Amino acid sequence: MRQFLRRPFASLREPLSFSPGPLLPKEKLIDEEVYAGYNSKSYYPAKAGEVLDNRYQLVVKVGWGVSSTVWFALDMRGCEDDPRQIVALKIGNTKEGKNEYEIEEHIAQADPSARGLGLLRTSSERFEITGPEGTHICLAYEPMREPFWLFRRRFVGDKIPLPVIKAYVRLLLEGLDYLHTKCMVAHTDLKLENIMVDFEDPDVLLDFMSTHLNQPMSYKIDSTGRSVYRRCNDFGPLRAVSNAPRIVDFGQSDRFYQENELGIYPIQANHYRAPEVILGCGWRMPVDIWSLGALLWDIIHGDELFRQVHDSECRYTANAHLAEMIALLGPPPPKMITRYHSMRELKWPKAATFNGQGPLCQTTEECFGGPFFDEDGKFLYEELIPDRKLEDTITFLEEEEREGFLSFVGKMLVWHPSDRATAAELMEHPFLDVK
Repeated sequence: MRQFLRRPFASLREPLSFSPGPLLPKEKLIDEEVYAGYNSKSYYPAKAGEVLDNRYQLVVKVGWGVSSTVWFALDMRGCEDDPRQIVALKIGNTKEGKNEYEIEEHIAQADPSARGLGLLRTSSERFEITGPEGTHICLAYEPMREPFWLFRRRFVGDKIPLPVIKAYVRLLLEGLDYLHTKCMVAHTDLKLENIMVDFEDPDVLLDFMSTHLNQPMSYKIDSTGRSVYRRCNDFGPLRAVSNAPRIVDFGQSDRFYQENELGIYPIQANHYRAPEVILGCGWRMPVDIWSLGALLWDIIHGDELFRQVHDSECRYTANAHLAEMIALLGPPPPKMITRYHSMRELKWPKAATFNGQGPLCQTTEECFGGPFFDEDGKFLYEELIPDRKLEDTITFLEEEEREGFLSFVGKMLVWHPSDRATAAELMEHPFLDVK
């Protein structure tokens, strides 16, 4: 019997007791400490067994971000054996958390009856707590099993069967269609970490919580005295393939209020950054279509499509990234070059750093190290263009599927955002038909 089900009462009126886990060496970097910009003051010093807002008892840390940690917690007001009373709590930066909650509240209210809403995970509650360095915001979510990069490893050879992938991609597109058309929101940070899958069985979640009540997490004390816990997010082998994918984490998302409104600041993870972002042409919802298109290589095969986005010191290199786009897709159309030159010197309203690091920049070109094209549209780094073709990257599909896949991604990986297919159009593509 699960430990937290042993006491015969309907709700957790008293917190459960916790024992400290194994103590790790101080010099060993774990979890958020490995982030280059790690600052312990940015994080709330959460501890296993702690009760937040007189309601949620933290049990196990399952994730972390640039300034946040994510924990599975027990709702002390609910039944002990009801998986609906287990929540995922994201404890993060107050300013960013408020923006995230406001976007998610808008998403949840735009059209509550739409099917696509169920494919986007939004928070159910927000509250603030006080730490040594000030206030932190907590967002409560339905717990999810795991991110897609880990879910993929549950299958033989780390390969999810193609019919399952097609079903998942169709669902992700349905979620994006709702996000883009009903909400006018661009996610801007699609990557494997931000696609998660549901629990296939509520008992998997209950067993996981029971295990970590009996086997506390290992942790260390960093140089500032903060306890840093090693996350635990291994739920073991799948009991059934009935998980649904959902898009999560809207902390970097942007909402558009007018048809002619454009985003101008750098966005997206390096491997999935759209060309209009690099070139400073202004961006809207189609950036998510580009990201999903590039992600399909990771989802299906576990390899990134773009392989030269970083230099030998792991720094993002925009010129090499653009060179690879040219190799795979051909040169950008003239209208893209015209747009690029017309916006090259556009200054941002407020100077910013790239990914929160490095010097302050005032333009996209300054941020990414342009110029990239001359007035005639000639690429200035032709020596970086690799000898690769898009069709040569699809070694992971049988021949009868390859042509359909090329047609499908060919509508997503398009230079000019207005020429990309929408999520709704892509849902109708024959590649997603399961034979």
